[in-house]
Amino acid sequence: MVKYNEEFKQEVVNAYLSGEGGYAFLAKKFGVRSKTNIRKWVSAFKQFGKQGLLNKKTKTIYPVQFKLDVLNYKLRTGDSFEKVALKFGIHEPPMISNWLGKWQMEGIEGLSKQKGRPTMSNKPKKKNTTKKLTREQQLEKEIELLKAENAYLKKLRASGINIPNRLLKQNPESSMNSEKNSD
Repeated sequence: MVKYNEEFKQEVVNAYLSGEGGYAFLAKKFGVRSKTNIRKWVSAFKQFGKQGLLNKKTKTIYPVQFKLDVLNYKLRTGDSFEKVALKFGIHEPPMISNWLGKWQMEGIEGLSKQKGRPTMSNKPKKKNTTKKLTREQQLEKEIELLKAENAYLKKLRASGINIPNRLLKQNPESSMNSEKNSD
């Protein structure tokens, strides 16, 4: 995959904005593989200025509630991933598509998982001093996730959006746990 530097992107965007040609023409003129790249650069520049053209070296980690808000807006309005990304200040529209897929397949737990391996650092490794969560802490964490998922589903119902059948089915394991606890 070719990485273009910020100066090159700015030059291409300036050419487009000054009316030198359309996306396809400029892609050929500047040797860019896809006119879609130029369209994305122009869109990012219009929304975020020069910051939108920077090659980001650090990943932004979005909270689960933010992801849910973005997905709720996307499903409620039916806007394209690009328009939703611009509205919420997200530089990579495909990320929203990934969130949607994870939410549909795994529910809210899919949105809360960290992707990939943890980063390596130069600091010496600490021995595993972290305590395991107590049963009470595990249950509190589970309750918090279920409350967030429940609130999200209520928002979807209120806005008239179809909820995937997978999310409407009750998890048999959790219902058995509640029966045991009620005895």
